[in-house]
Amino acid sequence: MYNKMLNSHHKPDYLLLFSIITLLVIGIIMVFSSSYVWSDYKFDDAAFYLKRQLLFTLAGIISMFFIMQIPYGTWKKYAKVILIGCFVLLFLVLIPGIGMVRGGAQSWIGIGAFSIQPSEFMKLGLIIFLAAYLASNQKNITSFKKGFFPSLILVFTAFGLIMLQPDLGTGMVLVLTCMLMIFAAGAKLSHFFGLAALGLAGFVGLIASAPYRISRITAFLNPWEDPLGDGFQIIQSLYAIGPGGLMGLGLGESLQKYFYLPEPQTDFIFAILAEELGFIGGTFVILLFALLLWRGIKVALEAPDTFSGFLALGIVSMLVLQAMINISVVIGLIPVTGITLPFLSYGGSSLTLTLCSVGILLNISRYTRV
Repeated sequence: MYNKMLNSHHKPDYLLLFSIITLLVIGIIMVFSSSYVWSDYKFDDAAFYLKRQLLFTLAGIISMFFIMQIPYGTWKKYAKVILIGCFVLLFLVLIPGIGMVRGGAQSWIGIGAFSIQPSEFMKLGLIIFLAAYLASNQKNITSFKKGFFPSLILVFTAFGLIMLQPDLGTGMVLVLTCMLMIFAAGAKLSHFFGLAALGLAGFVGLIASAPYRISRITAFLNPWEDPLGDGFQIIQSLYAIGPGGLMGLGLGESLQKYFYLPEPQTDFIFAILAEELGFIGGTFVILLFALLLWRGIKVALEAPDTFSGFLALGIVSMLVLQAMINISVVIGLIPVTGITLPFLSYGGSSLTLTLCSVGILLNISRYTRV
């Protein structure tokens, strides 16, 4: 069946590709618009972040089109090797002297002038392995002992290592994505109810174990209680979104990027976008993610086999969940998590790995049933 599909591939999903390229173009524009004040002050080069983002985007696009040519079955063949490599990176980043601390989290490994974030590799690596596991063991997924529990052990081992950095936002995206994949494979709802109870208790424990997480919760509930401390970022984000109104202040006209909103080119880039391009601009970006979700789910439903179906579902779920969480943080719906907005936020390994994931999704779209 697989060999037959290899000989009957067709063009990739162009609507999916359109949504990705459009988001990338908007991201490049907004990275420059949101960062030129800060980068001119810090590096004496207004285009510092723009030039690096263009480099990351070029590397990501080349990787995306290269990976789009690799038959998706290759990833199933090397799923175990990929997962082991990702676990090795997660262990290495925890070693002092190898792992780099940024923003209070030891989440980076420096390589020359650049750095990589192993948790980003783990998100994709675990999706690939879990897709292969579920495709081979789908008949056992209704059994807690034979199917559901082994999946959980794998997912929460990865989550635990990510939390040692700590990186709750990335860990949340990873767990939610994997749970959606396991649910789609046919796991019993009763198993999820039990897991939800344990998860809630564990989540409360994680928050209680770290004072900064408690501060984020209290800042979310009432940011004005500490407007110059823990509530500062969300208040400045809302100050950006509010004046944007329907049409925005105009591209490049943001006031909050003038040292009010910290690092506006990363986690809170959507706030600057809403300030400059207004409700219409923000809605357009959300619609692009909705288009990505629609086409990605379509690829998963029309995939030629169970492995490619689970893999496509995992990739599109990861991207859309991360976007939903990021935008929800920026508009004040949930506490700050510290994750970026896919395709738009400034970043190296995050953007490149995201585009590699899209390359796999586009390859699967070439073999969908038409």
